[in-house]
Amino acid sequence: MASLPTVYGAVLLGGFIASVLSGVITAQTVTYIKQYPNDTSITKSIVAVIWILDSIHTGLVCTTSWIFMVQWFGDDSKIDYIPVPLAISVALTAFLTLIVHWFFAHRIHKLTHNDWRISGPIIVFAFLRLVAALVSTVEMIELKTMTAFRHKVEWVFTMGLILSCVVDVLVTAGLCFTLRRNRSYSNMNRVINTIVLYTLENNALTSVAIIISMICWVTMDNLIFLGVHFVLSKLYANSLLATLNSRKQLQEERSRGLGVLSNELPVAFPNRYQSKYSKRLDPGNKKRTIEYEGADDFAKGSPHIPSETPPSTAEPNHVPSEII
Repeated sequence: MASLPTVYGAVLLGGFIASVLSGVITAQTVTYIKQYPNDTSITKSIVAVIWILDSIHTGLVCTTSWIFMVQWFGDDSKIDYIPVPLAISVALTAFLTLIVHWFFAHRIHKLTHNDWRISGPIIVFAFLRLVAALVSTVEMIELKTMTAFRHKVEWVFTMGLILSCVVDVLVTAGLCFTLRRNRSYSNMNRVINTIVLYTLENNALTSVAIIISMICWVTMDNLIFLGVHFVLSKLYANSLLATLNSRKQLQEERSRGLGVLSNELPVAFPNRYQSKYSKRLDPGNKKRTIEYEGADDFAKGSPHIPSETPPSTAEPNHVPSEII
């Protein structure tokens, strides 16, 4: 039987870290509201849903801690029981993970000319991860004890963690490969390198957390895995919000070489999407406006007005509009 420190201690510590990260997510949400008031309603809705789900998840984590350490205080017979809020938190973590994975899948889908061969598996595996989590939640509520849950459907929970890790790898590989493939102009290489590095660091953090949780789940008969699992949804939510909030910083870095630009950091490359983007000719100044997608891939395109004549290769600091 698991000891009190590895059950109550894991729940307490995991809940504390999750609460701290929830505060970070709230700060990220406030930052987003202040910096990007002109984003589309879809993007704003995604941020709102993420914050609401994260707040509910934090409430469930705190409720679980209360049940274990206050309501069941001194009752060693309850050490193996699964509180209902704990079971629901597993499903909520999967919902948050699904939103984040589909968000990045959408970006990859746009970057790869709507190629489903890369984004399709991410969408499918992310959905299967949600199914595994929902099954785990239902079984936890029905079986009531962790021992019975491990004996009957341990593989379902394990499969959910594996699928989540696989999707992280696919997202990282898809974004890095696509961005690196489009490197050609020196002034954009710095920005692309920054995005690639950020993607690697961001997804590596969630992947490591999942692997640690899975190892603890498979090798230890306690709730240490759950303490790590409490943190997972916070890491995913924070990765999405940090991605949205990093646009201005990257925009400023790109502006050092390109001059005044719109408030969206482009990660799509319109020279590969000519049939999808509209071109308008301004009769007043003979300038062409090309609509393109921003970094969030949910926001509306922002106008970029290059010279009517193609830039000369003798201009080392100029990057044609096709690369952005």
